[in-house]
Amino acid sequence: MLDAKMPEAWRVLRIQSELVDGIERLIALSGAVTVFGSARFSEDTAEYQQAVRLGELLAGEGISVITGGGPGLMEGCNRGAHPQPGASIGLNIQLPFEQAPNPYQDISLNFRYFFVRKFMFVKHAVGFVGLPGGYGTLDELFEALTLVQTRKVQKFPIVLVGNQFWGGLKDWLLETVLDRGCVDASDLELFRVVDTVDEAAEIIIDFIRSKE
Repeated sequence: MLDAKMPEAWRVLRIQSELVDGIERLIALSGAVTVFGSARFSEDTAEYQQAVRLGELLAGEGISVITGGGPGLMEGCNRGAHPQPGASIGLNIQLPFEQAPNPYQDISLNFRYFFVRKFMFVKHAVGFVGLPGGYGTLDELFEALTLVQTRKVQKFPIVLVGNQFWGGLKDWLLETVLDRGCVDASDLELFRVVDTVDEAAEIIIDFIRSKE
């Protein structure tokens, strides 16, 4: 019976080691903006270029930027942040497809477990920005909203870029989820949808400066 339990025991140690390594590597951060977005946008897309600009705008103000560390919009944001004063950070995850660390990371961490990685996304966050993305981006968005809604973390701005992309989700939350009483009207004020990364950066930067 003891031998059968050993693999689970060793898994706990691996989880612990990821937590300790992540906390130690990022311990100097006073605050960072976590940016989510799809791995599937190529360098020649407008979305990728917007991600680059967002990284430049935030890190240019000395604000550290955290992404999932992969290609696509994560790479774009790290790429924009990389030469700036703010740190460009990637929290990479081991996946069978899509995920490969991009080369624009000042600090690069690797995770086996999604929930440990999610913890590190939130631990130092003073703002979240959602760029167009798929299941992973939606997962991370609603995790952030839930943590703020339930007051498990201090409230910070959650900004979604692109009314054309996010507008349908916002309408569904308003017309179906709110209408059925599954959320309160105040819950829909926990995030904002804007058209440009310039607007998103301004909201985040103003919030951070107001706390100084």
